[in-house]
Amino acid sequence: MSKAVITVVGKDTVGIIAKVCTYLANNQVNILDISQTIVQDYFNMMMIVDTNQSLKEFKTLSEELVQIGEEIGVVIHLQREDIFNMMHRI
Repeated sequence: MSKAVITVVGKDTVGIIAKVCTYLANNQVNILDISQTIVQDYFNMMMIVDTNQSLKEFKTLSEELVQIGEEIGVVIHLQREDIFNMMHRI
């Protein structure tokens, strides 16, 4: 399994979750866990996903998610789980 972490942050608008999840489903990326909150009109979502079945390279997935984020006015980051964990160790 190739786990990765996706973060989505920005001003809340209609369809953020739908747009991101549709892209993931169309690219055979399985959502393993998801957490989403809205605080004073700001949207924050974190997902743990499995990219193992995707036919696209990790870099391509990351670049396309960034592009989707720009289109809908949020910032989207895709990081490999091991790198994310190393960055957030105490």
